[in-house]
Parts: sequence; structure tokens; C-alpha cells
Amino acid sequence: MNITQEKVDDLNAIVKITIAPEDYASRVEKSLKEQAKKANLPGFRKGMVPVGHIKKMYGKSILVEEINTLLSETLTKHLTDNKVEVLGQPLPVLDDTIEFKWDNTDEFVFNYELGLAPAVDVEITSKDKFTYYDVKADEETLAARITNIRKSYGKMTNPEVAAEGDVIYADLVQLSPDGTVFEGGITSTGSIRTDLVTDKKILKSLVGLKKDDVIELDVQKAFDGNETVIAKLLNIEEVDAKELKSKFQVTVKNVNRLEESDLNQEFFDKIFGPGVVTDEAGFRAKITEEIESMFQQDADRKLQNDIYTQLTSQTKMQLPDEFLRKWLKATNEKLTDEELAQGYDDFAKNLKWTLIENKIITDNEIKIDYKDVFETAKQRLDAQFRMYSPQPMPEDQLAQYTTTFLQEKENANRIFDEVKALKVFDYIKSVATLDQKEIGYAKFVEMK
Repeated sequence: MNITQEKVDDLNAIVKITIAPEDYASRVEKSLKEQAKKANLPGFRKGMVPVGHIKKMYGKSILVEEINTLLSETLTKHLTDNKVEVLGQPLPVLDDTIEFKWDNTDEFVFNYELGLAPAVDVEITSKDKFTYYDVKADEETLAARITNIRKSYGKMTNPEVAAEGDVIYADLVQLSPDGTVFEGGITSTGSIRTDLVTDKKILKSLVGLKKDDVIELDVQKAFDGNETVIAKLLNIEEVDAKELKSKFQVTVKNVNRLEESDLNQEFFDKIFGPGVVTDEAGFRAKITEEIESMFQQDADRKLQNDIYTQLTSQTKMQLPDEFLRKWLKATNEKLTDEELAQGYDDFAKNLKWTLIENKIITDNEIKIDYKDVFETAKQRLDAQFRMYSPQPMPEDQLAQYTTTFLQEKENANRIFDEVKALKVFDYIKSVATLDQKEIGYAKFVEMK
């Protein structure tokens, strides 16, 4: 067997593999004997089928399989032994002029295209400067979060008169263009959430309503054409809600209001545990800490994006673009030329970042341990659970959820990639110059 690699240019190469009969004969013979032992054919006892009979029936398919296996092993070994860094996977060069007999006498010659990884020269120093934002909670954001938490632990009441934020339980009847009830039209009993009403004039008309009041409601205008909200209110399909033009007669049956929980010790203990918070000031401080912790995650993501943008821009490297386009088409049969043209630049940019990441990891001997992956996964799950309840999940239960979560290969790979990125960003932050800047949440959002 002979294997050679010919350099086309700095980013492309051709690997030629020549396989002679003596390279594959023993493998094929062994496979035929194994197949004969396992074969269960009419007229023969199991395991007693002659090898010649198996060869006559399955010889060609076994030969093809062994040649493919030998090619894969040979190519992989060549790339590994010679430390050839490739992008994508090698692509076979199709040659319609060559025909093989597949009779165990062929000398097989196969050529493969390689897309070679470029040399990456990246060095992070204190001359690399980034802005790191310290995002502070404003009163409006803090007040909204406190209200939501208090309502989560509050109680339902039925006031006589509706106010903003209430839910109006009502009968709705579809009207004709002339304002009369539409015969055979849509009728529904549903809940009108005033917090979802976007039209200020309509919201004003809902405030002050009481039981048995009757008004006319333009649902499209009230909810800004949100077919999901309209469909749920009228108990119809979203596609029908999108096309709906009619107004509705609304007859109020009841007003529901979720009252905020009192700021007392019982409430504090439910959220944070017994005795952790004892007064309103401590409660506000805890909620501020929680909000700003979430803001910090947003600030970290912005810093990461700024680092990604700057380094991919300033790190010069060429990619084997023609090969990569061909490889993308070969490995994604449904990918159209238009989709490839539209998405290739983003693909190339992300590939450049991967090469930068790998270079930083290699040059600085950055290690990624399972412990890092486990802890990151646990933090992500904890954050998800806290979206539904501010009270933390018991540590042993959270660890059990994390273990189960990471047993899914896709989840484990995703978290591994996240840890890898975080390790690289942590290194960059430790070397580059970070200009810390305090900023209010509202102004920060405008920048995103």
C-alpha cells in the first residue's frame, strides 16, 4: 500500500492512496470466513456454509466494505502520524474514467481533496483593550421585579371595578360591520388580560368596568394583531385569528386581581429561607443582587461578543474557501446555492474563531476538566429553575438533575463547547486591558 500527499497550495492538498491485492486479500479472506460461520442458508447447516459459496454470493459487497474500511483507517493514520490539520473532512475525487473489476485482482487508486488549516498567529497582550460594563438596576426594573415576586406569592381577589393589570372575565360575541350580533359568528367566554392590551385608548376603556357592563372591543387593535393572544381569548385557531377583522361585544362576568403578598416575615422566609431576610430593606437588597447578577451575565455576553468581533477582525488568516463550500454542499444535501452564498461568511467567521480558540488553548496549555463541565451545567439548570421559583433547589437534587442532563450526548457537547469558550475568554480577560464602566440597565439595553 502506498500513500502520498501532494501540496496544491498552502491551503489545499491531494492525498493519493494506492491499494494492491496483497493489501486487502487477507482482510477479505478473514471476513469471508467469519461470514461463513454466521451464515444461515437453505441447504446448509448453520456455520457450515463453504467459504466459496459465501464468496460467490457476497464476495463483491464484502470486498467493497473492506476496501472502504482500509481507506478510512489509512487516511486517518496518515493525517494523525503526519499531524496534518484539516478543515471539514477529506473529499473523494471522483474520476468517471476509472472502472474497477471488483474481482480481488484490482489495484485501487483513490484521491482525496484536503482543506488545510491555516497557520494562526494570535497573541493577546495588554494592548488589546475592551470595555467591561457594570450594569446597575434602575428603580423601574427593580420595582417590576418586586411586583412580580409579590404577585407570585399573592392571592386572587375579585374587586368590583377593573384596574390596570387586572384580568376581566367576560362573554365575547362577534359583531357584524353594522354593530349587530353576527348570526352564527364566534362566541367565547374568556379572560381579557389588561397587561397585554397595547392600545392606550382601549386600555382606558377597560379600566373602570364592573360586572354586567357591556362594551364593544376591537381585538386586533387591542392586542396589536397578536394572533396567539387573540386565538386564546376567542378559542380559535391562530390562522383564523390572524385574518379576523370583526369587533366583539364584551359582557363582563367578573374581575380578577392578583393581589401582591404583604412584605412580612412569612413572605421573606418562603423566598429566601427562615431568617435570611428580616425586613424590606434586606428584601430589596437581595432582589437587587439577583437582578444585577442577571445583568452581569448580559454584560459578560456583550464583552465576549466584543472580543469575538475584534479578534476575528484583527487576526488575519486565509481559509480554503472553495474546498469548504464544496464540503458544505457534499455534507448537506438539502443546502441550496443561495443558502450557501448567504450563510458562508458567517460560517467562515465562526470557523476562524474556532481556530483562534484552539490556538489560545494549545499555546497556553488550557485544560478542560469534567468538573468544569458539570459545574457549568449545574449553574445553567439552577438559573432555569430560578425563573420559576426564587427559592433555590436543594443541592443534592440539582446535582442529580445535572448528572441526568449530561448523559445526553448533545447536552454534554454543548456544555463542553461553552466551557471551552469561557476558559478562552477568561484567559483573554486576564491578559487584555479591561476598561470597567458603570452603566444603567436602560442605557445598556440600547447598546445591545
